[in-house]
Amino acid sequence: MIIPVVMAGGSGTRLWPMSRSLYPKQFLSLLNDATMLQDTCGRLAGLETNAPMVICGEDHRFTVAEQLRTLNAGSNGKIVLEPAGRNTAPAVALAALQATRDNDSDPLLLILAADHAITNVDAFQVAVKKAAAHAETGKLVTFGIVPTGPETGYGYIRQGDVEGDAYQIAEFVEKPDQDTAEKYLSSGNYVWNSGMFMFKASRYLEELKKHRPDMLAACEQSMSNATEDVDFVRPDKEAFLACPDDSIDYAVMEPLCSDAASGHAVVVPLDCGWSDVGSWSALWDVSTKDDNGNALHGDVLTHDTRNSYIRSDSKLVATIGLDNVIVVESDDAIMIASKDRVQDVKKIVEQLKQAERSEAQLHRKVYRPWGFYDSIDNGDRFQVKRIVVKPGGKLSLQMHHHRAEHWIVVSGTAEVTKGEEVFLVSENESTYIPLGVTHRLFNPGAIPLEMIEVQSGSYLGEDDIVRFEDTYGRG
Repeated sequence: MIIPVVMAGGSGTRLWPMSRSLYPKQFLSLLNDATMLQDTCGRLAGLETNAPMVICGEDHRFTVAEQLRTLNAGSNGKIVLEPAGRNTAPAVALAALQATRDNDSDPLLLILAADHAITNVDAFQVAVKKAAAHAETGKLVTFGIVPTGPETGYGYIRQGDVEGDAYQIAEFVEKPDQDTAEKYLSSGNYVWNSGMFMFKASRYLEELKKHRPDMLAACEQSMSNATEDVDFVRPDKEAFLACPDDSIDYAVMEPLCSDAASGHAVVVPLDCGWSDVGSWSALWDVSTKDDNGNALHGDVLTHDTRNSYIRSDSKLVATIGLDNVIVVESDDAIMIASKDRVQDVKKIVEQLKQAERSEAQLHRKVYRPWGFYDSIDNGDRFQVKRIVVKPGGKLSLQMHHHRAEHWIVVSGTAEVTKGEEVFLVSENESTYIPLGVTHRLFNPGAIPLEMIEVQSGSYLGEDDIVRFEDTYGRG
């Protein structure tokens, strides 16, 4: 039995302005109509695996659940909510403990990142089958990407003795400088460290106990007190906060490789058009390009423009006389950069965070478990939102201290709770929610409910919400 474990944490700041901390790159459609999380789960089709287990944070739980539901990949799968970011080693420990708790057998865990791109799915699946054969014997397997150039942005793995269709791992090495990377490439003995793994759940826990017993103890305590609600497994937060922060490489794989005689760690070479999509230039690398070397997405017109990535989310973007640039337009921000300076995008995000600007965290369109809202206009003492509630979606029973709301139904039917009243509001009808009145919005229909909300008051922040009841367990 193979259980894919998809790591869906992280903020993806290097792909700002599309990627924001509350809606990072793994939930975006960057290469096709599917999101990166959906692509990761979709490329498992054809392999004999169970439903994927996804590890994510509290802030992303409903996004993960909805995207898996849309893909029909969530049936019987678990969504484990990591109480805090502690790197990959503890996250995988939570997954291994959950897997052994759910299954009588000792399953193989296939550890994947939700934000990697793979263009050759057949080659990926062949490598997974090779890795499974080694993992069944008790090996801890990692996947090494066959390098296509002297890349300085990745860690490397030095391959040791041949072991069937894999290699024993001789050494993990850090990101090299240019000269060292060129030597690695010419030697033919090095592969990129992909951060993907496969091993038996019990073997990972065994090695973690040997090399990081403090980490395993914290994770075991956290899972022993875990609770489950709706689609989610919630490890105990207090116990997990005592867990050290470390990666699988440092906590398990490198110590395992230091015992050269053990032969318990192997690497399967993988040549599959892989990218971690860690920057806009990396996304340009794996995107389809026109005859001028441009990757164009959305409503874009170009003249005398070459070797560039240009993306429009909501407006017409026109470029003239540009070469080797990145232009990204989102609903509330525009980013323009030289393609060889895209690593500095994170410095812009740091400035946004220091200024406490919402553009570091949120898009104008914000997804909720019941649907989404789009803040289409705002000014002094007013804000206008387009609200879409999916069929059966229900907002929390709530009230506001500082604002009143006017609701206008554009399409569909709204069931409105206002104080002690419950009534229907149909297309082209409206209602008014006074300041301080308890209210709720529900879509009882079979089609999405679309409405315009006009807020007015002295304070319009999203934290001016007092929730009394909530279908989705939000406090």
